[in-house]
Amino acid sequence: MALEISPDVDERLTKTSIIWLTSVREDGTPQPTPVWFLWYDHAILIFSQPGAHKVRNIAHNARVALNLNTDEWGGSVLVVSGEARVETTPIPAAQMAAYLDKYREAIKNLGMTPEGMFQSYSTAIRVRPTRIRSEASG
Repeated sequence: MALEISPDVDERLTKTSIIWLTSVREDGTPQPTPVWFLWYDHAILIFSQPGAHKVRNIAHNARVALNLNTDEWGGSVLVVSGEARVETTPIPAAQMAAYLDKYREAIKNLGMTPEGMFQSYSTAIRVRPTRIRSEASG
C-alpha cells in the first residue's frame, strides 16, 4: 500500500535543501547527518562519498529516519521513516538533472563543478518511505 503524501508534505520535501538522515552504526548508535537530497517519485535520493559512515551503516541496517528542521517553536515537524539502499544501477538522467538543478548554485559555491561533485559523491542512496509523520505549526 502506497503512502499518502499531502500536498504540504510534498512541497516541503521538494523545496527544502537539507534533510537530516539518521542511520544506525553497527553498535546501535544513531548517527544523524545533514545531507542534500532530491524528493522524486515518492522517494528520497541522496548522493554520498563512497566511504562515508552512512553508506557503511546502511549496508548493515537499511532502516533510516529523515527529518526536516522544525520552525523556531518546534512546530512544522516532518519525519520520514524508510528503507534505504545503495543504488547499484545508474540513476536516470531526469533525476540527475533535477538534482543538479536543485543544487547547481550550492555546488558552484563550494568551488566544485557538477562533474567533480558527482565524481566525489558517486554513491547514490535511495530511501523509500514507509511512514511519514507531519505536524503543522500550532
